[in-house]
Amino acid sequence: MSTTVGLDKVVGSAAEAVGDIGDGASIAVGGFGLCGNPMVLIEALLAAGPTGLSVVSNNCGVDDWGLGLLLRAGRLAKMTSSYVGENKEFERQFLSGELEVELTPQGTLAEKLRAGGSGIAAFFTQTGVGTQVAEGGLPRRYHPDGSVAEASPVKEVRRFGPPGAEREFVLEEAISTDFALVHAWRGDRAGNLVFNKSARNFNPLAAMAGRVCIAQVEELVGLGEIAPDEVHLPGVFVHRVVVVGPDIEKRIERRTVMQEG
Repeated sequence: MSTTVGLDKVVGSAAEAVGDIGDGASIAVGGFGLCGNPMVLIEALLAAGPTGLSVVSNNCGVDDWGLGLLLRAGRLAKMTSSYVGENKEFERQFLSGELEVELTPQGTLAEKLRAGGSGIAAFFTQTGVGTQVAEGGLPRRYHPDGSVAEASPVKEVRRFGPPGAEREFVLEEAISTDFALVHAWRGDRAGNLVFNKSARNFNPLAAMAGRVCIAQVEELVGLGEIAPDEVHLPGVFVHRVVVVGPDIEKRIERRTVMQEG
């Protein structure tokens, strides 16, 4: 499938949209917890069967939903995430040495994706200074016997600020990936996207980081129907659009209710 696109970026099915994602591909995936997960695209990728995937996403879903589906099927070789709870299979694969995990502070992960989509190679941040994030040694992969097979490297730390008030900052490299999978509320044929409430979490950032961005949208509207000031992500970042409709299943991790009276 060509990555060259014209004005009309709508493709006929999720299977067609993900058809050229092959073994060993790197993919940025939107969503936070189970909110804003591009589930139709994830399920199509599961059916397509590529293996050895390196995925960048805030978390890895749960055992039976979100990216947890790909994890359970043994399709993931590496996860770059900020939160790894809620998924027992993730814990098992990491501790057994089956899965490489690069833990990244949440704000840093967001900025690494944004920088990757903005053509910025790296940036300095205070987050992680004085910890193993900067000093190295965080386990990334274990041997089956529980010993550390691979640890995070030492990162460059520099001081910035006015004389006498300098602070230390750690260098973080940007993230760009082969593909991005995102979920949006509305989109047009040119790929301009609008996200609904908290689903506007990692979705725009993941979209920016992918060299080929595939977006599933609940509603497709005509060109010009989304006012310029309402566009959350310009179509320049989006290469393929799949219409999934508003009735797709959406889950939450925990439902909390209050009795009346």
